[in-house]
Amino acid sequence: QQQLVESGGGLVQAGGSLRLSCAASGGIFSTSAMGWFRQAPGKEREFVAAIRWGGGSTYYADSVKGRFTISRDNAKNTVYLQMDNLKPEDTAVYYCAAGPHDPLVVTTYSTYRDWGQGTQVTVSS
Repeated sequence: QQQLVESGGGLVQAGGSLRLSCAASGGIFSTSAMGWFRQAPGKEREFVAAIRWGGGSTYYADSVKGRFTISRDNAKNTVYLQMDNLKPEDTAVYYCAAGPHDPLVVTTYSTYRDWGQGTQVTVSS
């Protein structure tokens, strides 16, 4: 089981940028698929982005494609989410998640077994 700690959230104006980080410990980060999800008030947790263990394959929700970039540094046991051109509808708590080595599907909540506590992102208009 991996322990995941997110950081980098905050308040930003629309059009601005934030970079989220997720530091992992206690497991084998380098062989895990990693994902970012978010949950806005009153809404279900939704998929944002995912990256396979080698970093060669990335996946994005349509709502963030072209604005967000997921990456990982296996030497630092860290996954990142670069968020550009932020919109008010991006406001949510963002969660980092760790999954198995090579899951068939990386976009669903049930794929992931370990979760961080979340970091708040607020985008003002």
